[in-house]
Formats: sequence, structure tokens, C-alpha cells
Amino acid sequence: MHEMTLAEIARGLADKTFSSEELTRSLLARIAQLDPQINSFITVTEDLAITQAQAADARRAGGETGALLGAPLAHKDLFCTQGIRTSCASKMLDNFKAPYDATVVAKLASAGTVTLGKTNMDEFAMGSANESSHYGAVKNPWNLEHVPGGSSGGSAAAVAARLLPAATGTDTGGSIRQPAALTNLTGLKPTYGRVSRWGMIAYASSLDQAGPMARTAEDCALLLQGMAGFDINDSTSIDEPVPDYSAGLNGSLQGLRIGVPKEYFSAGLDSRIADLVMASVEELKKLGAVVKEVSLPNLQHAIPAYYVIAPAEASSNLSRFDGVRFGYRCEDPKDLTDLYKRSRGEGFGPEVQRRIMVGAYALSAGYYDAYYLQAQKIRRLIKNDFMNAFKDVDVILGPTTPNPAWKIGAKNADPISAYLEDFYTITANLAGLPGLSMPAGFADGLPVGVQLLAPYFQEGRLLNVAHQYQQVTDWHLRSPAGF
Repeated sequence: MHEMTLAEIARGLADKTFSSEELTRSLLARIAQLDPQINSFITVTEDLAITQAQAADARRAGGETGALLGAPLAHKDLFCTQGIRTSCASKMLDNFKAPYDATVVAKLASAGTVTLGKTNMDEFAMGSANESSHYGAVKNPWNLEHVPGGSSGGSAAAVAARLLPAATGTDTGGSIRQPAALTNLTGLKPTYGRVSRWGMIAYASSLDQAGPMARTAEDCALLLQGMAGFDINDSTSIDEPVPDYSAGLNGSLQGLRIGVPKEYFSAGLDSRIADLVMASVEELKKLGAVVKEVSLPNLQHAIPAYYVIAPAEASSNLSRFDGVRFGYRCEDPKDLTDLYKRSRGEGFGPEVQRRIMVGAYALSAGYYDAYYLQAQKIRRLIKNDFMNAFKDVDVILGPTTPNPAWKIGAKNADPISAYLEDFYTITANLAGLPGLSMPAGFADGLPVGVQLLAPYFQEGRLLNVAHQYQQVTDWHLRSPAGF
């Protein structure tokens, strides 16, 4: 059963080929057996999962239907889950049990999903490798010596290892799409505001967005259907109708205009990935798409702009973790100042401390205009570049990452080199656009992803293109040896 996709599970449950409880118990046993190899879970919620599976079976027995009713999944460990540890993979929140469910968790639970647990991640979602977790690095099922990408690396590794069919992730600068690419998954970052951020512990509030991670575009469509929608509790949620994403998967790509930015093919791109990108372009052309070159002239400024804006917002968001109200508190503080300093110094890991300091510096008196304000101006220029490009094309295609997955620890001494792995993904977050990564081949046995970007609220178009591509390729069907 572990080889089934979310769509296949939905059909099996509807046909009564198996029950949700049978499936859940099977996957829980698989997690217990295999997860010690990859460290993809922080918390496994066995009792909750069995209870939810039994409830889903009862709802189906009562005549209720629904694609997600009884479907197992896991949540990245920054979605608040009532009564369950929500740690953000940090010592700071190791003892925190959320008093409520995040909107994403509540919506999916209402749809009947079964929560198998909370997945590992980079601490407070800050990282591109899933190495900064307080609970240890996650390993890539395709090669256990390599990273799975981050910060949603636990979700990616768990799905890639067939421990479960799908999981939630969050994407601040590529943290769904990048690990999806490095583990041979389909991952979707929706338009900013399409999915509620309420109950999702913030890293950078103007960039964070939740989305689905699964093996196929069809599965992502099912999961996004359950996640998307307006939320009165989230002031950044947009009241926009949610289409039927599954209904649009089979639309023809005849005449679809695909733009390939010339700036994507720079010296920093691995030539093997460049070749696979162009091979995917050829496949889409066979399906009727028309390809043309476009330009994103401000792409070169995206990394510096992002690494001013995101740390600035992080320094503000993480100021609440002070050892007073909840979370980690140091032992025997001498006074209030000592409590603040030692609680934060001991509770946060090195990468989080680094980004807080960068952000505090960028927002400080005398530097705000020189750094933060300039970065926001660049952000607007990047958005304008996309708006100009989308006048001539329907989607933009390119690499998801400049390189395949690197070895664990290879970039620890040089954080900047890890930041550069987000080169192709962060622009979608700066502009608030939807983006999707889909499997497109392998380089030396490691997965490679291709990224699609579309105008605002065109997630359905991205899913349609990816689904049609997956009807004529088999990259997404391949699984790592030993799992």
C-alpha cells in the first residue's frame, strides 16, 4: 500500500479495497522500521492517527465521500497542532504543545485526513538543507550521505521514502520546491494569500506560504483543494474563489506559451541540470506548447534582496521568544537581562542567531534606508519583471536548483554557498507568485527538478502543465532503492 499515490488511495478507500485504519497501521509500521535511517519525523502521532482513521472509516460507512477522507499525511513541524508538540525543530520550542490547530491542519482534518505525525525541518524554517534542526539532520532517501533540501526536508524525505503519500510544507524562499526537486517529488508554493498562514509559526511573514508536497501533480491538486481558501483569522488571506484543481488537470497544452528566461542559464547552473531543463522543454513542445525566450533583468539582485528582507522580518517575528511567556527558559537567571540573553542564546541554533543578527542590523537606525528600503525597492522591480514577462507567456520554466543535492556538511563552513542554492526559487516569494517543481530526471543518481511559475492564482495552470508532463514521462514514478 505504501507505493500508492494519494489519488490511488482515494480510489481504494472509495472501493473499500482497504480501510483507512488498515492503511494507517501499515504506514505507521513502515515509519517505525525505516525512519531511523532518514530522521524525517520529529513526532509520530500513532494514537491520534488511528483514532482519526477509525473516524474516517465510520464517516465512509455512513455514506460520506471525499478524496481526502481517510487519506494519511504529515505536517511540517511549524503548523500548530492542538495538544501535540510543535517545535519548529528548535530547542526554543522543544517543550511547546500548541493550544489550537493551525487553519491548514483544521481544514485538512475536517476533510478527513489522518495525521501520522510532525516532520523534521530546518530550525524555524531557516535553511536549504535540513541540517540546522535541533533534532539532527534529515537524510536524502536517494543517497543517505546527501541532504534532502530544506527547510521542508522532513516532509520531502518522508514522502520520497514512501513512508506516506503526501505532506504539508512551507515555502519562504523555495522551501517546498527545492526539497521537492532534490528528492524527486512534486511540490507547489501557492500564490501568497491563497492558503492561510494562521497557526503557522512565522519566519518571514510577507514571504511564507504553505503548500502541498507529493509524488504527482494530481496528488498536489487534491491536497491543495483541502488547504486553500479565505481565512478571516489571517489578515494576509485573500478572498478569492478556489477552483476545482483536479478538474483542470487534463486540459490540452496546445498553444500554451512557455517562457524560458535567458538569465537562468548562467555560469552557476550545473550543465547536467541545464540539459534536463531543455529536455523538459522539448517534451512540452511535443504536447503543443510554444516556447520563447523572456528576460528577468533583475534576477541577479534577488539573493541580496531576499537575505535582507527575510532576516529583517525574522528578527521581528522571533523577538517573542524571550524565555518569559513560553518555550525554553535558561536555568537560574541573575536578572531579566540575563534571562533574555541566555534563553535566546541557548534556545536558538547558530543559523537562526545569524539571521536574527543580520535582520536586526538591517533594521537598525542609520541602516534601514540603506539596506531594508533598498531591498524592498528591488522586490518591486522583480515583480515588475514577471508582470512584463507574463504579458507574452502563460508560464515560465527553468531549473528549480542550480545543483543536485550536496553531501551533508559540505556547505556548513560557507553559509553563502547554501544561500545561493535558492537562486531560482526566491523570486516567486519576493513577487508572491505561485511556483511548482516537478521531477525532470537524474544527475549521477540524484533527482533533478524543473520549476514552473505562473501569474497570481494560476495554480491550476501549473498543475495542468505538470500533470500533462507526467503523463508522458516517468521520472516521478521512480523510487529510491531500499525504500
